[in-house]
Amino acid sequence: MSREIPKGCAFLTDEVCSERIFAPEDFTEDQKMFAQTAANFMQKEVMPRVEQLENKEFDEMVKVLRKSAEIGLTMIDIPEKYGGLEVDKTTSMIVTENMSTYSGWATTYGAHTGIGLWPLLYFGTEEQKQKWLPKIGSAEVIAAYALTEPGSGSDALAAKTKAELTADEQHFVLNGTKMWITNAGFADLYTVFAQVEGDKFTAFLVEAEREGVNPGEEEEKLGLHGSSTRELQLENVKVPVDNVLGEIGKGHKIAFNILNIGRFKLGVGSLGGAKHTLKLAAEYAQEREQFGRPIAEFGAIRSKLAQMASKLYGLEAMCYRVAGYMDRSLEVLDAEADDYPQQVMKAIEEFAVEDSIMKVVGSEVLDFVADETVQIHGGMGYSAEYAAERIYRDVRINRIFEGTNEINRMLIPGMILKRTMKGELDLFDQIQKVELALSESQKPTPPPQEDDPEMAFEQFVTEQSKKLGVYCANQAIQKHMADLRERQEILIDLADIISQVYAMDSSVARTRQLVDRDGLEATRVQRAATKLVLAEGFETVRQRSERLLYNLADGEELNQHLEAFEKLTFFPRIDVISLWEVVAEAVLERARYPF
Repeated sequence: MSREIPKGCAFLTDEVCSERIFAPEDFTEDQKMFAQTAANFMQKEVMPRVEQLENKEFDEMVKVLRKSAEIGLTMIDIPEKYGGLEVDKTTSMIVTENMSTYSGWATTYGAHTGIGLWPLLYFGTEEQKQKWLPKIGSAEVIAAYALTEPGSGSDALAAKTKAELTADEQHFVLNGTKMWITNAGFADLYTVFAQVEGDKFTAFLVEAEREGVNPGEEEEKLGLHGSSTRELQLENVKVPVDNVLGEIGKGHKIAFNILNIGRFKLGVGSLGGAKHTLKLAAEYAQEREQFGRPIAEFGAIRSKLAQMASKLYGLEAMCYRVAGYMDRSLEVLDAEADDYPQQVMKAIEEFAVEDSIMKVVGSEVLDFVADETVQIHGGMGYSAEYAAERIYRDVRINRIFEGTNEINRMLIPGMILKRTMKGELDLFDQIQKVELALSESQKPTPPPQEDDPEMAFEQFVTEQSKKLGVYCANQAIQKHMADLRERQEILIDLADIISQVYAMDSSVARTRQLVDRDGLEATRVQRAATKLVLAEGFETVRQRSERLLYNLADGEELNQHLEAFEKLTFFPRIDVISLWEVVAEAVLERARYPF
C-alpha cells in the first residue's frame, strides 16, 4: 500500500488504478484467523439457536453474547489498556462481516460492540472508560444507544427529551421517550441524548438500574425477531453530572460521528449477510429439480446467481478499500496524545462520503440478493420453513438504519460540494479537464475489449463515467448554486452516479492488481465480474445523467448539454449474457460466493 495519508473522495479526482488499494487478497494470516474464529462461532454457537432467538428467548441471546466475549469477539475495538484487543479497522470489519450471517444476532452484537460502545470509546473521560470499557468488553455490561424519538427520526437533533440540572448542580434529571432501542430488553448501559436548557443537545451515560428507566414491551416488527427492540421511557431519571458524555451542547458531534462508523460497519455487515444468502441460493438451486434436472442448469437461475456475485464483488472492493484507507490514516497518529480520540474521529470522518456510499450500496445489494434468493426458492421461499423467508424480512430495515438511504444519498453530493468549497477536494480541476475534453474535435474511441493486462477498456469506461458525473454536477451547481441542497431529486441522482463511479473504480483497481499478480487466465472470473459491474454502473450513470440534463436546461441550452452528453457517452457493447455464464459457473462450482 502507498504510505501517503489517503484523502476521502479521491476516487473522483484521481485516475483509476493510479494507486494500489487494499483488497481482500491482501488479508494477513492473523486477519484470516479472526475471520475463521468469527465464522466458527456463528456456526457452532449462533446458528443452532436461531429458532430460540426468533422466539424472543433473549436470555439465550445474553448467554451467546457472553460466550462471544470469552473468545474476544466483543473487545476487538477496545484498547489493550482497558482489557481489549485493539485490532485495526480492517480486522474489525472482517469480524463484522463474518458475524453477519444471522441478522438477529448481527444487530444485537453490532449494537453492543458498535453504537453502544463507540460514544464512550471516543468521547468518554478517562474515568468513564476505566469504569465501563472492561465490563463492555467482557459483556458483563451490555450496551445500547438511545437517540431516536417518536417525533424525531431523520431529524435527530430535534429531540424532545429534556435534561435539567438540579439545584445543587450534582445531577441532571432526564425526562422523555426514546424508541427503536436495540438491546433494550437486557441492556445495562444506555447512551442517551437529551436537550440541556432546551437546546443544548447532549449525550449521557445512563445505567439501566437507575430509578425511572423503564423499557417498554418488545416491538412487534416485520423482521429482526431475534433482536430485542423496545421503547425507553425516562421518568425523572437522576444522573450524576459525571455521566455527561463529551461536552454539554456538543452531542451532535457524537451522534454524527457514530453514524459515520455505523454506516461503515453496516456496509460490510450487508456484505456478510449477502454472501451467506447467496450460498443458500446456490445450494438450493443445485438441490431443487424441475423437468428432470437441477434448476441450477437453467439460464434464468444462473443469471441471477451471477448478478448477485458480481454485485458483491464490487461491494467487497469498496468496503475493504475504505478499511485500508482508515488503517493507513490511523497508523500515523500518536496513540498517547491527549486528543487521540479526536484525531481518530477526524481520520474516520475523512471517509464519510465513502461510508454513506457503502451503507446505501450495501443495503440495496443485500436487498437484491435476498429478493432473488426468494425467487430462486419459488414457493418455498415464501415459507417460514426456509431461511430465505426470514432473511427477506430481516434485511428490509438496513435501508432505514443509520440514516435512511434517501438521507445518505442527499448527504453524498452535499459533503462533496462542501469539501470542494473548502479546498479539500479539487473538483473544479476535474471540471476543467472535462471542459478540455469537450473542446477536442473528435469523440474519444474506447479501446478494444480484448484480454489486456492493462485493462485499458475497463479503465476507459470508468473514466468516462467520472466525466459524465462531473459534467452533470457542474451544471447542477451552476443552475442552483446554494439552493442545490434543497433540490433533493437532483442530489439523489447525483449520489447514484457517484456511488456507481466508486463501485466501478474500486472493482477495476482490485482486478487490475490481481491481473498484475496472477495473470490473465487466473483472473478470468474476476475480470468477468468487473465487466458486469461496469455494464450496470455505466448504464446507471448514463441514464441518471441524461435525466438530470433534461431537468437542468431546455431549448438551445439543453441541446448544447446533450451534445456534450453524446461526446462523453458511448455504448460499451459488453456481452453481459456470456459474462453471466462465466460467473455463474464459478458460483455453482463452489456453491457460494466464488471470490
